[in-house]
Amino acid sequence: MPIGLIALALGGFGIGLTEFVIAGLLPEVAADFHVDEAAAGWLISGYALAVVVGALGLTAAVTRLPRKPVLIGLMVLFIAGNALSAIAPSYEIMLSGRILAALCHGAFFGIGSVVAAGMVAPEKKASAIAIMFTGLTAANVLGVPFGTLLGQALGWRSTFWAITVIGVIALIGVAVLVPRSTDAAPSAGLRHELTAFRSGQVWLSIAVTVLGFGGMFGAFTYIAYTLTDVSGFASAAVPWLLIVFGVGMFVGNALGGRFADRALDKSLIIILAGLAVVLAAFALVAVNQVATIAALLLMGFFGFATVAGLQMRVMKYAEHAPTLASGANIAAFNLGNALGAWIGGLTITADLGYTSPLWAGSLITVGAVIVMAFAAVTARRLARRSAAKKTEQPLPVG
Repeated sequence: MPIGLIALALGGFGIGLTEFVIAGLLPEVAADFHVDEAAAGWLISGYALAVVVGALGLTAAVTRLPRKPVLIGLMVLFIAGNALSAIAPSYEIMLSGRILAALCHGAFFGIGSVVAAGMVAPEKKASAIAIMFTGLTAANVLGVPFGTLLGQALGWRSTFWAITVIGVIALIGVAVLVPRSTDAAPSAGLRHELTAFRSGQVWLSIAVTVLGFGGMFGAFTYIAYTLTDVSGFASAAVPWLLIVFGVGMFVGNALGGRFADRALDKSLIIILAGLAVVLAAFALVAVNQVATIAALLLMGFFGFATVAGLQMRVMKYAEHAPTLASGANIAAFNLGNALGAWIGGLTITADLGYTSPLWAGSLITVGAVIVMAFAAVTARRLARRSAAKKTEQPLPVG
């Protein structure tokens, strides 16, 4: 395994921690700033929307720049945003800090995916991307639960100070471990990168990403409320329950990359269908604590088993200009995050209960399955037509 992948995973760990830890601390933050659940949810959905802006805007702005200095600069932005969140005297400034930190997220993972895939043989690209995203899943297994514990014990601000320190460590890791050879092949420019979006398969892949992650995050955003108000767990148990979710994510991400390397479209359809079923089942069994633990594990597994495959699919159909398309798909992950959080908040505001985000998430994921199946069918038809044209070409005379 190239050592540079470790550096990318380290950066992913810090970014994943700041993205997800807020879910376990949402009740405490809401109480501190005297806002309701839906407003507090904007600390998640607002972050996600800022990731979309950063993934598209920042990635487009740096397409001609060497990749390693860009990754370092993005980590500096991440550190500044988390420090601002830690000292925020008001909800508005807290949200501003979240947005600032989020701007680096999409560009880091988008550019990092291209760098990771370039470090390995073609048949191992999805697995390399999965290794980079291991940092994201490790943040959920270890960082998020212990960050939630820290926030509950010493106040939620202490968690964001800890994330700031982790960001500094990640910055050093990227500076030391990512090879300078990544600087050797910057993009040909924004106009060239935009040509990737002429592919219908790129757009279909992005749509699947939005719906697939929208389904999972529609449920995950308000999971602390589901666990305490429906399942009957004490708030002190939430960090430990998030470890279960994180373990599922970690295993799902690792296996999902291997599945994608073997059968990309088929694996995505099966995994997304599994996620839709798990979310619906979770809504039905949420009153049972044992079943809830099992559902959390499966939700993490199926939710993140799609990540490497979805990222790889976009890069596959944008092979000649992958950087901006890769960033756009990271934006799609977080657009789905924001969409799911918004819809989940609407269901709660409508007094449908704290299992309603699970039902909404399941329905959104069904949409992802339908779009993915359509994309797979059309991709096979295009491949057959391309093969037929090649066989119909006359042999050269000579």
